[in-house]
Amino acid sequence: MERFGLVGLPNAGKSSLYNALTGGGALAAPYPFATKDPNIGVAMVPDDRLDRLSEMSKSKKTIHAQVEVVDIGGLVEGASTGEGLGNKFLANIREVDAIVFVLRAFVDDDVVGPSDPLEHLRIVEIELALADLETVEKRLHQTKRAAKLDKSMVAETEALQTAFDHLSEGLPLYRAGLSDDVKETLAPYFLLTNRRVLAVVNVGEDDIDSIPEKEKLVSDEFNNAGDNVEVIGMCIQMEAEAAAIEDPDERKEILEGFGLGEGALFRMVRSAYHLLGLRTYMTTGEQESRAWTFKEGSTAPVCAGRIHGDFQRGFIRAEVINWEELLALGSWNAAKEAGKMRVEGKDYIAQDGDVMEFRFNV
Repeated sequence: MERFGLVGLPNAGKSSLYNALTGGGALAAPYPFATKDPNIGVAMVPDDRLDRLSEMSKSKKTIHAQVEVVDIGGLVEGASTGEGLGNKFLANIREVDAIVFVLRAFVDDDVVGPSDPLEHLRIVEIELALADLETVEKRLHQTKRAAKLDKSMVAETEALQTAFDHLSEGLPLYRAGLSDDVKETLAPYFLLTNRRVLAVVNVGEDDIDSIPEKEKLVSDEFNNAGDNVEVIGMCIQMEAEAAAIEDPDERKEILEGFGLGEGALFRMVRSAYHLLGLRTYMTTGEQESRAWTFKEGSTAPVCAGRIHGDFQRGFIRAEVINWEELLALGSWNAAKEAGKMRVEGKDYIAQDGDVMEFRFNV
């Protein structure tokens, strides 16, 4: 299961966000390093498309896609040289697929640390860039020597040199405009900044009206990062309290009462999911309607393999229809009778929102 890590300074709201996403019991305390070892939980990826298909099929079960969430202990200035949780903190970040920065934008005299989200961002980015610089510098010395004898090492050396030049200036690699080839070449090093980022700007309960302003403040700071960064503003405390309400109608009523619509929590999970390059196809029937996760660009057989390896090995064909079209027709059988069901082979590239059934033989 793909995972994303919550990263930020102490008391930024990471553990509260983790609890809201996973229903976990991480300690959320107003002092540094309440989280020393990472908390790991699972968050459901909300998807109205699946809910509607389940209703259409009168499914007994509805199973949403899931992602793993890791609440990583607070980062402090100097982490790259061992301050705070130091190397332990950095090692935990290397194990996630995408990073969620939690940036504090609320004032609370009882909570230590800065309340400026840009100051939070500055410290986090510098520490991650410095940690990457150390990794790249060590490897660059090795590949430069090796490239003199082995020309196949030239491309790797050039990619490392590009990374070194940017990191030396304190620039995270997601801001550096790297080509896909360079990113791919650097991938085996699990660099902390060679991945996409979601930034959550955490405002106070009395400051909800400022969410668009604080969101824009941080977005403007990322204006050179292209589509590698997405920014979402929210009041984590309020979202966490709403998430604890089991009745969905009551939860919706409370969020709407504060002018928060469906809430930012669901939007954040969907954004993190897509940030990982993940997409969803669905299966639907009387027994269950289910969302299946696949990497963008996957073929039909690979998607079939998400259900079971035999489906991929013995793949014959896929029957495919877009979810909106299926809903409009009212049922799988109606879609077949109307001739709207497409038959796709091994080379078909699955699309987000496809509803599929597979034929296979092993």
